[in-house]
Amino acid sequence: MTLFVPPHETRPRQCSAEIANWLNATRFMVSCCALAALLLVSQAPAQITVNSKTGTVTNTSTGNTVNTVDRRYQQIKPTQIPLSKSELDAKTRLELIRVLQSEQGFAMRPFPGGHKGLTLVANGNLDPAGEEYLDMVTENGLAAKPGDRLVLSDIKIEKSRIVIDLNGGPDPKHRFLRHVQLGTGPDVMGPVVQDDGQKPVGSRLSLTFKDHVPELTGAEVKALLSPLISFDMKTPVQAYTDTLPTKLKDAILNHQVLVGMSTDMVMFAKGQPDGKSREMEGQMPFVEWMYGKPPKDVEFVRINGNRVIRVEIAKIGAEPVIFIKDEVAGLMRTDGTPLDPPTDSGTRMAKVGDVQRDPDTQAGTAPPSLRKPGETGPVGTPTNTSDPSGRTGVMKPVQFPKQTPASQPGANPDEQSDSPQPAAPAAQPAQAPATVQPPPVDASQQGQAKLLGSELPGAI
Repeated sequence: MTLFVPPHETRPRQCSAEIANWLNATRFMVSCCALAALLLVSQAPAQITVNSKTGTVTNTSTGNTVNTVDRRYQQIKPTQIPLSKSELDAKTRLELIRVLQSEQGFAMRPFPGGHKGLTLVANGNLDPAGEEYLDMVTENGLAAKPGDRLVLSDIKIEKSRIVIDLNGGPDPKHRFLRHVQLGTGPDVMGPVVQDDGQKPVGSRLSLTFKDHVPELTGAEVKALLSPLISFDMKTPVQAYTDTLPTKLKDAILNHQVLVGMSTDMVMFAKGQPDGKSREMEGQMPFVEWMYGKPPKDVEFVRINGNRVIRVEIAKIGAEPVIFIKDEVAGLMRTDGTPLDPPTDSGTRMAKVGDVQRDPDTQAGTAPPSLRKPGETGPVGTPTNTSDPSGRTGVMKPVQFPKQTPASQPGANPDEQSDSPQPAAPAAQPAQAPATVQPPPVDASQQGQAKLLGSELPGAI
């Protein structure tokens, strides 16, 4: 008998099996993906982030600060200049160009070359800043250093920005016309504008606004540009020191040289040196700048590359004072923290000749010893402080051990030596017996001896 099962009863079982297989395959794929993601996370390198506002480089995996950018490339502090809401008209535009054209100022930040240049938002931030700012200077070169004089050579006012070319701008004049030639056939003349071969050395600065350029005066534009350009009346030294930290500025104005200064800082602080000498210390070449002549104080400034690595001040009748600790690198960092923790003193006194000690207040130098530091000798020796009778630092005469008869060579007849025995000494001739003195005699015997002496030759 054959049992017939309707199709509608077998279909649910088949569907449930397919769903179970699909779920198992899905779980397997999810597990594989999770394992792969875990492996990637475990092998992923640490990420480094750069804060465009402060220029601080941070390791996100540990949270530690890796490095800081030079403070000259950090983000500026925005200005707070009230601006008008009305748009700049034609008359004010001409007056603004007339006031700013050929105006001179001093650079407060490094200005890079290149066609793009720096972009400053009115009452806002500087773009680029931090590491990108430094990369732009490295790639396009440095057009102006902090403290250099800048001339606003060209002013262009566009819809929402003012483009200012400094020191001639970054682009050569007639850069398109020098590639244009006129003529037909073989009679083609040269370029319309000949290339003079001089490369541009200027920079470009763009002052941008939100929607349009508002009504501005020359004084307001200078105030907006004050974080980058100073238009005040200053001497070159004042213009340069205003871009430096307070401690470094005071040192330059007081004509002091610190270890870590650049050659420009030394020139602003001391001027041209009285003498220069090139020398070598091991494999390191350096230049020694000398300031002053005896009997006045003489200052020796050692420079390697573009940095001061050593300062020595010699005075008449006094020991020279030497400075070797870098005090500038930490000041020029973004956070202003020193490179090394502060110590008691950054000077090192160089003593000339033998060291003089006061016997009443200073102890003498201990004698040389083969013992380790802190190791004491046996009781009774000068180095053992546990012995109250011991006198530290006093040397006693050397006592050699006395030889016992048993330790003398040849004392033991049974002892045999592999070394050959020395030959016996040669026989010496026999010595004559000593003269025997006669016994004392009396006076009668002396008389008889005199009589016999006259008869026997050789008698006494």
